[in-house]
Amino acid sequence: MAPFHGMALLLFGIGYLLHAEPSSGHWNLAVQRVDEEKLDKGERSHRGTKRTYFYKDTAQKVTAVVGQSVVLLCRVKNLGNRTQVSWIRKRDLHILTSMSVTYTSDARFTIVGDPKNDDWNLRIDFVQPRDAGIYECQVNTEPKIYRAVTLKVLDVQAQITGHGEVYVKRGSTISLTCIVDAQDIPPSNVTWYHAGVMIDFDGPRGGVSLETEKGKNGTTSKLLITRALLNDSGNYTCVSSKVAPASVMVHVLNGEHPAAMQHGGTGNVNRRAILFSLILLLVDTMFR
Repeated sequence: MAPFHGMALLLFGIGYLLHAEPSSGHWNLAVQRVDEEKLDKGERSHRGTKRTYFYKDTAQKVTAVVGQSVVLLCRVKNLGNRTQVSWIRKRDLHILTSMSVTYTSDARFTIVGDPKNDDWNLRIDFVQPRDAGIYECQVNTEPKIYRAVTLKVLDVQAQITGHGEVYVKRGSTISLTCIVDAQDIPPSNVTWYHAGVMIDFDGPRGGVSLETEKGKNGTTSKLLITRALLNDSGNYTCVSSKVAPASVMVHVLNGEHPAAMQHGGTGNVNRRAILFSLILLLVDTMFR
């Protein structure tokens, strides 16, 4: 009888399962939905592990010189599609940029770099003393994250000794001295330009040399051009990467031009003009 009871129980179980088959689809659908919810939750949790953060290799203190351009770095990792990057000027809480859009009328502020490579850098052209201060690169995550960059502006400019214009005779030596007095920054090289073109000391012109002296108080660069030619006239500019450039206009003359000579001629012209005026006044007085 035992085998008969076992067989009966087996048949009963099969019949029960067959009877319950129509509703099994709903049960499978519910299980599928639960599995999808778990999968979706797991994916969100996985994405959540990719938190948004700033690269640590960007400087938080930057020094710039008046008149030059400066770039404040902001590199953001795992930005995401709904997250935005903005630059804020801390002193007045003014929004300068948001993503690639500029929200200031000051055209000196722009976003540079490659956003695809996580770079959202702020460029400031023609830096002015008023630009000094703290700037914040902000990301609208929850909670919000930001990275502060302090900009220090040095009002330092190279100086060419003497007057704004230099007059020399053709065949003489042009001597120009540029002084970069910058104690707050390391001394740097000085490059000379003539009419906007870098001077080539090894060029076919010849007779052009440079003497440079670097010290704790800055750099002194002396440009010497022997046997001056008429085409040596023009604008000369000394440029240093640390300071604003300085320029001077050089005139090479065929002969002596007392009214234009920088040394010795100007005083003589003034004395002659005064003497001539006194003579005219005396003559006018005598014939009245």
